Amino acid sequence: MWQDFTDYILNETKDRNVKIAEVGVGKFSQISDILQKEDNITLIKTDISPADATVIKDDITNPNLDLYRDVDIIYSIRPPSELQPYLVKLADEIGSQLIIKPLTNEDLNTPKVKMKLKNFNKASFYILR
Repeated sequence: MWQDFTDYILNETKDRNVKIAEVGVGKFSQISDILQKEDNITLIKTDISPADATVIKDDITNPNLDLYRDVDIIYSIRPPSELQPYLVKLADEIGSQLIIKPLTNEDLNTPKVKMKLKNFNKASFYILR
């Protein structure tokens, strides 16, 4: 499933230079490890409590918009429901595509926008363009 999720993001880049932000990284790096190897992708990782020096400290409820300047795609894996509206707000403010991979069978907490459920091979997630 994680490879399918990663493949979807790679397909979205279509070999063009893109900037991607993973918000709320935590300690799961399987996807970011693959994305960082791509020459056409600039990846930033943020979290309120960085697990290591590759993660930038940022609070999604009051984000540092300079960090996200020119970001084309924001993705977040299993973000808590109370943070999901802030992800939508950030994507809207910077004009970025948003991809949220919630916990299995979890409803999204994005009442102001309808995110589209996307099934890509064995991965299911929500997108907002």
